[in-house]
Amino acid sequence: MVNDDGTARAEPPGTAQAERLGAATGKVKGRPRGRPRSFDRETALEKALLAFWEHGYEATSVSDLTRVMDIGAPSLYAAFGDKRSLFEEVVQVYGARYGSFTDRALAEEPTARAAVERLLREAATAYTEPGHPHGCLVVHAAANCSTPEVEQSLRDRRNADIAAFESRIRADVAAGALPPGTDAAALARHTGAMIQGMSQQARDGASREELEAVAEIAMSIWPRTGTHTG
Repeated sequence: MVNDDGTARAEPPGTAQAERLGAATGKVKGRPRGRPRSFDRETALEKALLAFWEHGYEATSVSDLTRVMDIGAPSLYAAFGDKRSLFEEVVQVYGARYGSFTDRALAEEPTARAAVERLLREAATAYTEPGHPHGCLVVHAAANCSTPEVEQSLRDRRNADIAAFESRIRADVAAGALPPGTDAAALARHTGAMIQGMSQQARDGASREELEAVAEIAMSIWPRTGTHTG
């Protein structure tokens, strides 16, 4: 830099050194280096869960996910892997946070009848609660799914529940709490059908009270006690 008379103008002390240091470190004033956006992983995961729950697996695109999670695609892949891996984690979180009433009922109630009656009643509440999509994610996310691995994973979860119902019913038959002629497999599948049907009814606008009435009718087919023969 020069003065008006052509002589060299003195730079403020340390200016050149600061600019050289800034150029070397990439921290030149007024031109900050870009840095990845930080985000709360649990918050982002919950937003992904709600998106999958509302729209299903197939209809929820990666661009939909990055928008609702408020992160870029590179951050999504770095934190969660691909869409399928993210969905698998979402299903795990859903089961622990929203869908655990089935496992609790089976574990805590003394009979299969009491467990199913409780889980149907709690499903009526859980599937219609405000603040999140209605119905069951494991049921709804499979709709129109063309990814075989995802479809099979969700099917396996639903079938595992039916197998758990059947196991409890067979135990009650063996203990005399249900008649010896009880068709455990059919009764268990009936329970699974009720759960899945209540999920869809909730998405179609059925209220908690309406689903509780459906659950009460569903339980009316259950024999209450076994028949003991000497």
